[in-house]
This record gives sequence, C-alpha cells and structure tokens, in this order.
Amino acid sequence: MRKAAVTGGIGSGKSFVCKRLEERGINVYDCDAAAKRLMHTSETIRRELQQTVGKEVYADGQLNKNKLAQFLLASEENKLKVNSIVHPAVAEDFEKSGMEWLESAILFESGFDKRVKFDLIVCVTAPLATRIRRIMQRDGISLAQALMWIHRQMPQREVRQRSQYIIINDEKHGLEKQIENMINSWNIPAKTD
Repeated sequence: MRKAAVTGGIGSGKSFVCKRLEERGINVYDCDAAAKRLMHTSETIRRELQQTVGKEVYADGQLNKNKLAQFLLASEENKLKVNSIVHPAVAEDFEKSGMEWLESAILFESGFDKRVKFDLIVCVTAPLATRIRRIMQRDGISLAQALMWIHRQMPQREVRQRSQYIIINDEKHGLEKQIENMINSWNIPAKTD
C-alpha cells in the first residue's frame, strides 16, 4: 500500500486540497483531528499527559484545554514533551487506520515523515500575502497574529524542498488541474464507490 502526505504552512490551503481529494474518493487522515480525538480517548496519552503536565490536565475525565495550553506556551521544552507523547500515537493510529493519505501541517517538524514511510509528499503552497489574508479572514485575527503563526512553522521554501510534488494554491494556477496532474503522474487511482 502506497502512502502519501499532504503538508503546507498555515493558510496555504492544504485542507482545501484534501477536500478536493476526498471528492475524488480519496480518504485523507486528518492529523489535527486525530490528535484531538486521541487526547480524549487514549488511556496511554491520558496517563502520560498527567505525569508530564499534572493530574489537573484532565478535569472530570475531560481534557482541560486551558491547562494544556498554559503548559505548552510556558516553554519550548514543554511543547516538545507533549509532542513526544501525542505525535507517536497519531503516527501509530494512522498506520492502523488502513488509510493511504494523510494531512499534516507540521509533517516535518513533528518527525512524522520519519515515523511513517511516505511514497509521496505533497506541499501545498501559496504566496505570503495570500496566506496572511486567508488566516486573518478565517480566524478573525490581526496581521501581527497571522505573521506570528506563519513564523512559528517551518519556512515554506524548506517544506517545498523536502516534498516530491508542489501544488500552488494562489487562485491563479488551476488548482483542479494541478490535483488531477498529481493523481495522474503518481498513478494514483481514485477510489470509486
């Protein structure tokens, strides 16, 4: 079974591309959604987060998002500790899912590309001004906040260099044609019902 990953910085439109893949019958595993689900359902993650963050990270059996966020923002070391608990669990869950496609904003930063052997890594990219506009509109945040989120991620040019296929989502290049070309060039059959 061949495995493919779709990545790209915040505001690049990778989720939009993944929706287009799903419309073609290609199921895409969402790493963000999986991480949230696993933090609520995995006893192993619960136990390890309580040991790392403190018992109060789960209140009345539910994840205390504010407590977790405080811990994450306190230091880079704290963020790495939490990531070392959550990211391997997400990779294992993906492997067990039987799915071939995965979406991850932080594919390289999380080390996901080292945990799973991907045959294809697709980078969705867009000009900085386009990304900023999308983030500000979507999240209702300021220019400074949008730039802060962008600069927290790996530079777009490095993500591009580490990927095998580039999709330019700038509202000028034909997005549907690029997706179709990618599917055809990698001989990826679209699933049919």
